Amino acid sequence: MHTRKKTNPNFKHEGEGKKEFVQKMFDDISPRYDFLNHFLSFGIDIYWRRKLIQNLNIKNRQSVLDVACGTGDVGFEIIKRFEIQLTNIDISKKMLDIAEKKAQKKNLGNIQFIQGDAEILPLENDSVDCLTIAYGFRNIAHYEKALEEFNRVLKPNGTLGILEFSIPKSRIFGMFFKFYFHHILPRIGSLFSRSDAYRYLPESVDFFPSRDDIIRKIINSCFHRSKFIDLTF
Repeated sequence: MHTRKKTNPNFKHEGEGKKEFVQKMFDDISPRYDFLNHFLSFGIDIYWRRKLIQNLNIKNRQSVLDVACGTGDVGFEIIKRFEIQLTNIDISKKMLDIAEKKAQKKNLGNIQFIQGDAEILPLENDSVDCLTIAYGFRNIAHYEKALEEFNRVLKPNGTLGILEFSIPKSRIFGMFFKFYFHHILPRIGSLFSRSDAYRYLPESVDFFPSRDDIIRKIINSCFHRSKFIDLTF
């Protein structure tokens, strides 16, 4: 079990008000989102997405729902590898607009784009084989409510894949991670985009539940089993 000291937050990380803040923030940063993701992570975000997909055991002719899809990179990577029916959902209309333009540019079809809320998914029960959410679970206002929705729309034996940041277990890498995340990343981000968005990011990781807490929340939401795989230290 891993503990950490938390200071008073500058942003709201759960409950009422978070959803509206997140929607406005991602609308505002959407034009620079892809560039800053790749630049600030040194391109490792691409590798992390591919590792997520490798662990999902997706098969042809399945249906995949990418929640908090952003500009669509996870779903697009999946649809390049498999013959699937893809649904992309995001609360930010401007992020979805960019995702649609990228899909057209890549000549990718069989994709549905929906502006929607992870806590109230506009899908029928037992309708999805695989549900992914990459770098978006931290941004949800009510984790348990979203997990119950994920369970509801997934078919029996369906798979949920969450890709998310967490505090590194390695002390040495953890020190570097904390310094970069809290001091370097926000300054670089503010040069190109809305400054508070890149102050929110490191704080949202600090206040995100631990790995064990997330596992418990998933199991308590009626999933049969859950495990986590650490990437990059």
